[in-house]
Amino acid sequence: MTVKVSIIGATGYTGAELVRILHRHPEVELMALTTRSYAGLPLHKVYPHLYKYNQITCEEMNLAKIFDISDVVFVALPHGHAMPVALEAARRGKKMIDLGADFRFSDYQVYEKWYKVEHEARKLLGEAVYALPEVNRDEIKGAWLIANPGCYPTSAILALAPLLKQKFVDTGSIIVDSKSGVSGAGRGLSLGTHFCEVNDNFKAYNVATHRHTPEIEQGLGRIAGEDITITFTPHLLPITRGILSTVYAKLSVSAGAEEIREMYLDYYKDEFFVRVLPAGLLPQTKWVAGTNHCDISVTVDARTGRVIVISAIDNLVKGASGQAVQNMNIICGLPEDTALAGPGLYP
Repeated sequence: MTVKVSIIGATGYTGAELVRILHRHPEVELMALTTRSYAGLPLHKVYPHLYKYNQITCEEMNLAKIFDISDVVFVALPHGHAMPVALEAARRGKKMIDLGADFRFSDYQVYEKWYKVEHEARKLLGEAVYALPEVNRDEIKGAWLIANPGCYPTSAILALAPLLKQKFVDTGSIIVDSKSGVSGAGRGLSLGTHFCEVNDNFKAYNVATHRHTPEIEQGLGRIAGEDITITFTPHLLPITRGILSTVYAKLSVSAGAEEIREMYLDYYKDEFFVRVLPAGLLPQTKWVAGTNHCDISVTVDARTGRVIVISAIDNLVKGASGQAVQNMNIICGLPEDTALAGPGLYP
């Protein structure tokens, strides 16, 4: 089986990461790469690390051509730009995986409130599947329109899913404290990600206003079967890759760390990409760099009655492009770990 794939928005970090992963996929033929800024250039002129691994010349987006030659189209564009692509995919009966936020919300009003963009493809929201494989794999299998989760939501939802499924925590007490590497801000130039601003520095940003907040709440609420409101605070680390989330919640049952850890092991027992670490071992971003893994540890603070869950992912892989390929494998009936298995780089 050969899956013909194109990438719209191939010259951002997530687009380049898709190319890196897909080049080693034995069932994929990469057909086209689009860009706004580098049309006419081979991709390796933009990303020299791909020299000899990709010979495709970047081109302007032509939706008719893209869908003529593709079975699956990845869209790695800023929010607001995937809607016309999805409408064309629907007309053509093709599969689309959106790495942006345009189809992550079941309620378009939530999207419009947080992203300040009118949703022009509302009729497709009922067909889009929010695709976190470890949580809703069965829904993903039959989907044509995949809403790939955000990086912070992936780390937070995977950290909390077992506790919410078993109703072990007070859902009104959840605090998600996350730290991300600078690549999460994308490749565009901005003062906030300038080397002199980031190096030897550590800061919170978008406190109480980050756009991933409602996405996390929606994902957690679906697992818990109730509306959930959380406190979410993101921070910027002076590193390139990685997200580490520390999640706090008040226990609603009497349970120790080992009992909860066993619950996590059972919940994720068939999930290759989630690694529940042994007691006393706490996740580090370095351990998951370049991988599609999410590492998780669980601790109980008996003094306060709180459970503390720590998760770590690579924001560009499990938090974006790796998870997108994982979802492609699912909707195409391929082994889920194809092109994704393997440890990362260390140190």
